[in-house]
Amino acid sequence: MKYAYYPGCSGHGSSVEYEVSTRAVCNALGMDIVEIEDWNCCGSTPAHSVSHELSGALAARNLMQAAKTGADCVISPCPSCSSNLKMALWRMQKPAFKADVDALLDAPTPANEQGGADLLETYSVLQAIVENVGIDQVASRVAYPLEGIKVVTYYGCLLSRPAHVAKFDDPNNPVSLDNILKALGAEVLPFALKTECCGAAMGIPDVNIPGTLSGRILETAKAVGAEAVVTACPLCHMNLDLRQRQAARITKNRPFELPVFYYTQLLALAFGLPENTMRFDKLAVNPKPLLDKIAERRDARVMAAYNEARKAAGV
Repeated sequence: MKYAYYPGCSGHGSSVEYEVSTRAVCNALGMDIVEIEDWNCCGSTPAHSVSHELSGALAARNLMQAAKTGADCVISPCPSCSSNLKMALWRMQKPAFKADVDALLDAPTPANEQGGADLLETYSVLQAIVENVGIDQVASRVAYPLEGIKVVTYYGCLLSRPAHVAKFDDPNNPVSLDNILKALGAEVLPFALKTECCGAAMGIPDVNIPGTLSGRILETAKAVGAEAVVTACPLCHMNLDLRQRQAARITKNRPFELPVFYYTQLLALAFGLPENTMRFDKLAVNPKPLLDKIAERRDARVMAAYNEARKAAGV
């Protein structure tokens, strides 16, 4: 398949480590991606809180640009972006809504036989990897298993919700990230808060909201024995990683010191991709102790295999 790639605003700014590792992983998995030319902001949360038609127009323009690539579908690493693109197409299946959106665009969107919008379907990068590439293919690409580390997966609100629009995984108990991390060799711990809200962008009007919600997520992750949190959302990552000390202060906890990774960073690590494709230097909470633990186990496995080979050769 050919994928029209929509990076979203965060990918070119606050979540560059997600962007770099996503592109590297897609390439390693043989996914043919081409970035959409002249894409615009999807509107994220602010646009649809003001006007569903405005939000739809922003997304529709991106989908029309995506069609010019000749791709089979659109993918985006950001759950908010992929959700907005999916939601716009779903709403535009109603001819009246499509007409309102078209009135905001330079040119009307193509129509299907029912009078709704005929635009490319959108998937998250995670969904494309799970459904099109497959977990078996991911597992076969692993060069350095992440054995010996305990993680929890955090999906946030939008990856599988609303279910009738997302059409991916279970809305209440998603397992796609779990399955990927297990394929990499990590121990994935049961985590009851995997889809609870982190506070999203509410940190702008009131820092106590994401501080309280994210603090609860981090506190629970520590309580179940996690050594790291793994997520797929730039905004969730910001609240859990960059604002981790703030969350500890607001919830009156000791510093969590819990590394928060994008799943694509750990895919790149397990695949043995170049270090500059992971950008661990961008993380606010120091991941080095855990990365050192992974490296030590990897080196021990290599040495054990070497000694076994010498023994078999009678050396």
